[in-house]
Amino acid sequence: MTNLKEISDSFVNKKTFKVIVKANSNQNLIRNFNPDKNAYLVEIKAKPEKNKANKELINYFSHLLKKKIKIIKGLRSKEK
Repeated sequence: MTNLKEISDSFVNKKTFKVIVKANSNQNLIRNFNPDKNAYLVEIKAKPEKNKANKELINYFSHLLKKKIKIIKGLRSKEK
């Protein structure tokens, strides 16, 4: 699991970032960073149906970063 302080600090100056989502996990967490894909690997508890995982991902990052978050692309993909 990646340190939340490090993640929060790394996002301060970025307007966008890439994530790869694993839905239907045991807990919401940022597992690690994949340098090959330049993306954070994120586990989300919600199931990948009826936009539940996307909504939970937005809520998770909004709470973590204390900023309004939106998904720019990849609404139907693991890569966002």
